[in-house]
Amino acid sequence: MTAPRAFLTAEWRTLLMLNYAVDPAVIRCYVPRGTFLATFDGKAYLSVVGFLFQNARLGGIPIPFHRHFEEVNLRFYVTCEIDGTTRHSVVFIKEIVPRWAVAAVAKHIYNENFQSLPMDHSLPAAITDGSTIAYRWKLANRWNTLSGRVAGNAHVPEPHSLTHFIVEHYWAHSSQKDGGTREYRVAHTPWNVWDIRDPVLDADSAALYGPAFTPVLSKPPDSAFLADGSPVAVYQSFAK
Repeated sequence: MTAPRAFLTAEWRTLLMLNYAVDPAVIRCYVPRGTFLATFDGKAYLSVVGFLFQNARLGGIPIPFHRHFEEVNLRFYVTCEIDGTTRHSVVFIKEIVPRWAVAAVAKHIYNENFQSLPMDHSLPAAITDGSTIAYRWKLANRWNTLSGRVAGNAHVPEPHSLTHFIVEHYWAHSSQKDGGTREYRVAHTPWNVWDIRDPVLDADSAALYGPAFTPVLSKPPDSAFLADGSPVAVYQSFAK
C-alpha cells in the first residue's frame, strides 16, 4: 500500500504561546461538528501563537517567494473520537500571515479563516535566558505585538501540566461551509519549551477577532511559554 503523501511540509520554529482561560460560551460556536471542547482542570483555553513558517512546500513543490514567513494565530482545543481512540486537536479561529496568496488559498480552498497583513519579527540568533521574542502585525496603521522574554533553560513539558495540554496536539479540525468538518493530521517530533516572563499581547482584539474576545485577551495570560518547533508534515485525513 502506498503511504499517504503530505499536502504540506514545512518547519514551524520559535513558537511563542500565550494562553488564556476562556468562558466556553465565547468559543462554543467555533467547535466543529463531531468534536468536543477540551478542558484542562475544568477550564477551556485560548492560545495566541506566533511563529516562523519556513521551507514551506505544497505537494513537495516549493512555492517561490512563499516559503518563509511569520504567522500569528488564535486557536483553542477539542477532542474527537475515531475508532475508539481519542484525538487531541486544535481549532483555528483566525490565522494571520504576510503572504496574500497563502491567505487566499487557505481561505477559498480549505475554508480556513486567514488574513493577510504586514508582519515582522524580532528573534535572537540563539535562545538563552533573557532573550526577547516578538512577532508584530500591522492592522489599520497600528502595529500589534506579541512578545515575551525567555526564562531559564529549555525543558520537556511536564506530563499532565497545562503546558503539555497546550503543546501536545497532532491533529487539527476545521468547520466547512456545508456544515461538515475537515480533519488534518500534523506529524512532528515532540517539542522542548522555555518558560516566558513578561508576556505581552498588545493588539486590537475586537478588530481582529470580534468584541467577545476583548475581555479575555485584555487580561494577563494564564500561562506563557516558547516552543522550539520542528519540521512538520500535514496530511488531510477526511471530511465528516
